[in-house]
Amino acid sequence: MLFAFSAGARAESGIQVRGAELDLVDEVYQLKAEFEVNFSQAVEDALNKGVPLNFMVEFELNRPRWYWLDENIASAQQQIRISYHALTKQYRLQAHEQQKSFATLAELKAELDHVQEWKVVERAQLRKRYSYEARLRMKLDLSQLPKPLQVNALTSKDWNMESEWYRWTLTP
Repeated sequence: MLFAFSAGARAESGIQVRGAELDLVDEVYQLKAEFEVNFSQAVEDALNKGVPLNFMVEFELNRPRWYWLDENIASAQQQIRISYHALTKQYRLQAHEQQKSFATLAELKAELDHVQEWKVVERAQLRKRYSYEARLRMKLDLSQLPKPLQVNALTSKDWNMESEWYRWTLTP
């Protein structure tokens, strides 16, 4: 009975998009997003044993059209790499050609949960009379894992870390 309670107390593994918005700064729309990333025990163990994990954040901006396929205005991808270095006992996060170090996994996850000031589309690409559909998601890139882990990861739900597409409307 106690085991069932403790298993239920741990958050379900996976990724969820909590919210996202586009802010216009100097004629460029910048993405600000909040995620909730919860590692399964298998993913956390692999990270703590020195296996680097690569996450892909994908953004798309489309103009819906009733008479034809939607027009793709912009799409962007950002890769985020996290790792643990046993010698220094620090977690590292690499994104935007920047690297940050953290003493604990909780600090690393807090940083991983936020995407800020990501320039995704210029204002000149959008017209005022249209509404646009923005989409965003984050996923663990299994193809970047070491080959022996890829086989297990592809067949195990513990490694299936991919958010649903988060959608919202942008009207310039």
